[in-house]
Amino acid sequence: MAESSGNAEPSTPAPHALPAVLRRDSILALVRDRGFVRVAELSAAFGISEVTVRSDLDVLEAAALLARVHGGAVAAGREPIAEPPFERSLSELWEQKQRIAAAAAALVVSGSSLILDVGTTSTALARALVARVELVDLVIFTNGLSVALELESAIPRFTVIVSGGTLRPLQHSLVNPLADSLFASIHADIAFIGCNGVDGAHGVTNINLPEAEIKQRMLGAARLRVVLADSSKIARVHLGRVGTLQEFDRLITGVEAEPAAIQALRDSGLAVSLA
Repeated sequence: MAESSGNAEPSTPAPHALPAVLRRDSILALVRDRGFVRVAELSAAFGISEVTVRSDLDVLEAAALLARVHGGAVAAGREPIAEPPFERSLSELWEQKQRIAAAAAALVVSGSSLILDVGTTSTALARALVARVELVDLVIFTNGLSVALELESAIPRFTVIVSGGTLRPLQHSLVNPLADSLFASIHADIAFIGCNGVDGAHGVTNINLPEAEIKQRMLGAARLRVVLADSSKIARVHLGRVGTLQEFDRLITGVEAEPAAIQALRDSGLAVSLA
């Protein structure tokens, strides 16, 4: 998905004053610039209702200038980024993910309660926690089957609780229905949450909407909320919003991340650790 280009506000005349034809031209320019835009964002930027936005998008789609997708639109000839299988992602940037995992594991002390999200970096974190043989009495909640299997060898040092829910084969993850009921009933010390994008303007996002929904529940179920993202995910924006930067306490990413993008995140108030 294309990176955000910054300020989405069209130039003068004021957005709400634009005639429909000029407004649609401006909408199309935003879609082409970003690659993906949300209906709600266009509504706010142009001072029009979401009904009007959808009507404008329908007109542009009928002219083959863009394509409608759930929640917004993408540029013509483009599709939303396909979600890669867990096994393929596991081989990508693995050494960096191990460094991120080690930094995350260093935050954990014996007796802690943790939430571990799905994903390859979370899998690396599970391995890093198991390797810390001095850690005892951890209670770990996860919606990831791969994560749970990595933690299994540490039982009974760790208590591992799997959320339940509907199985998604790509990530071996458990999602709604039923998956969020567990997170509504707990309050853990730390939630380690994965994602597909971290952006200064759009916050933390994910390719898959059902997983984004569970990640939102995790945010409300922990005292300390840490997002884990390798450098390829910095300054990226995807369809499913997980939360604003202000809803997270820390980002742990690799030293390979673009310095300007990291500075923008820090300027937004997010603490960033480079591993």
